[in-house]
Amino acid sequence: QVQVTESGGETVQPGGSLRLSCEASGDIFTVNAMGWYRRTREKEREFVAQISKIGRNYGDSVKGRFTMSVDNDMTTGSLQMNNLKPEDTGVYFCHVNSADHQLKSRDYWGQGTEVTVSS
Repeated sequence: QVQVTESGGETVQPGGSLRLSCEASGDIFTVNAMGWYRRTREKEREFVAQISKIGRNYGDSVKGRFTMSVDNDMTTGSLQMNNLKPEDTGVYFCHVNSADHQLKSRDYWGQGTEVTVSS
């Protein structure tokens, strides 16, 4: 079993910045990908960013404003969010796809961290 924990969500003013963190722990042989999704008022699940062994990509609505990074084994990651807008308000979830020591891959989700962008 793998546990995924997010942190860093809070209330920030429009134009401000925030940094979210994600940590994966447990029966991990290798992490194949770590990513961020969010639930907003308009969308139940919206892709934000992902880093995998083959590259990284971002959702269109956050390109140029958000930057994702991970450590070498991808068990720890962060999402730097700049120039935040009210429409970025939502619950941000960290997603991890990892293989255990039997080399079976599964998807894991954190509980989410809430971001509010408001003046």
